[in-house]
Amino acid sequence: MIISPTVGRVVWFWPNENSAAGLNYHDKKQPLAAHVAYVWNDRMVNLLVIDQNGKSYSFTSVALAQDGDAVQGGQSYCEWMPYQKGQAAKVEELEKKQS
Repeated sequence: MIISPTVGRVVWFWPNENSAAGLNYHDKKQPLAAHVAYVWNDRMVNLLVIDQNGKSYSFTSVALAQDGDAVQGGQSYCEWMPYQKGQAAKVEELEKKQS
């Protein structure tokens, strides 16, 4: 399922080694919180990223991994949180029932 990103939505950001430089990113098992600042398309966005100490950073042209997308090794990317995936699935199911 493809979820179309919109400005202001929250995603999880997984930085690579290069983009993590300068970030307070101590616990690599947890993603960083991020807000969509600009939408290029359904698979690329600009982000306002919040590190694990609460400091904000901007990242441009970040890959948005949708369900089923393969993430290239060593690439920073963002993804939808499980809650958002669940909500989108509920909406999709309701739309099917109404059709």
